Parts: sequence; C-alpha cells; structure tokens
Amino acid sequence: MARIPMTSGFTLIPEGEYVFRIYDVTYDEKFGTLKVMLVNAQGMTHTERFQLKDQNDEPNEGALNAFSYFAKTALNDFTVEDIDHTDLIDHYIRAEVVHTKLPSRKDPNKTVTFANLGDKSPAEGFDTQPMASALNMKSSQRKSTPPASTSQGVDLDSILD
Repeated sequence: MARIPMTSGFTLIPEGEYVFRIYDVTYDEKFGTLKVMLVNAQGMTHTERFQLKDQNDEPNEGALNAFSYFAKTALNDFTVEDIDHTDLIDHYIRAEVVHTKLPSRKDPNKTVTFANLGDKSPAEGFDTQPMASALNMKSSQRKSTPPASTSQGVDLDSILD
C-alpha cells in the first residue's frame, strides 16, 4: 500500500519583504495573458498575472507598464526595450507582499484575501538560506531535445514486396 505525503495545503504568503526567484513564465499570445511564477527562499510560491491585451484585443497600457517595470527590475536593466518572456526565468526580485481584502464575487458576505507585490527592487539571489525546493523548481519552458533514435527505421520497400 502506498503512502501519500500530506502538505500544509494552500497558504497565502504572509505580508513582509521577500526575495523571489522567477522559476517559470508563460505567455498566451492569443489572449495576452502573461503569468510569472515566483518562489521565495522558504519555498512559498506566488504568481503574478499581467493581462497585456484588453477585451478589444488592444494593448493594455496599464498592464504593459506594470509588466515593463517588473521585468526591468527583475533583470536589473532599465534600458531593455523588449524581451522574450522566458528571459526572466532564474532572475530574482525583491518585493513587499501586501494583502488586499475584497468582497467575494461568489458570496458578497465573505471576503477574499489576495497577496500583491509592491515596492519591487532588483536582487542578485536569495538573502537567506533557501530550501532545496526553492532552487529546484523548473520551468515548463525548458527546451528539451528528443532522445537520439537508435533504430535504423523501417524499410518500406521490404514491406511492399
């Protein structure tokens, strides 16, 4: 019988200042949705979302400005004019986590708490000893090369005879 390890479940990152490692970035060009996945030294994850297009399929200036500042800060290069979203992977950013409480869309009698990143600044790496999981999280964007084929293929002429 297999034993399944339990986790602490979803926990919101407590308010405070953290250094985050960007371990993955995805971009859906069709919808203009960009997601930046971050992890802090304690292994807690956070996702920053940027909606780079509006409902009319036009550039969303506010989101583009917010993403530009985020990316330039993470790269520690404010001269960058454009980037491939995957350029952010394995860069670090220092940010203050601030909680925002809003009424739930599903039940107005309940509140929902969101973690937002504010006061961003460049970081060269974690400022405390990181857990192994914070360093080992990998990108879904990794370019993998298919294993070399060892077969010689099929001789179609011999099948047709």
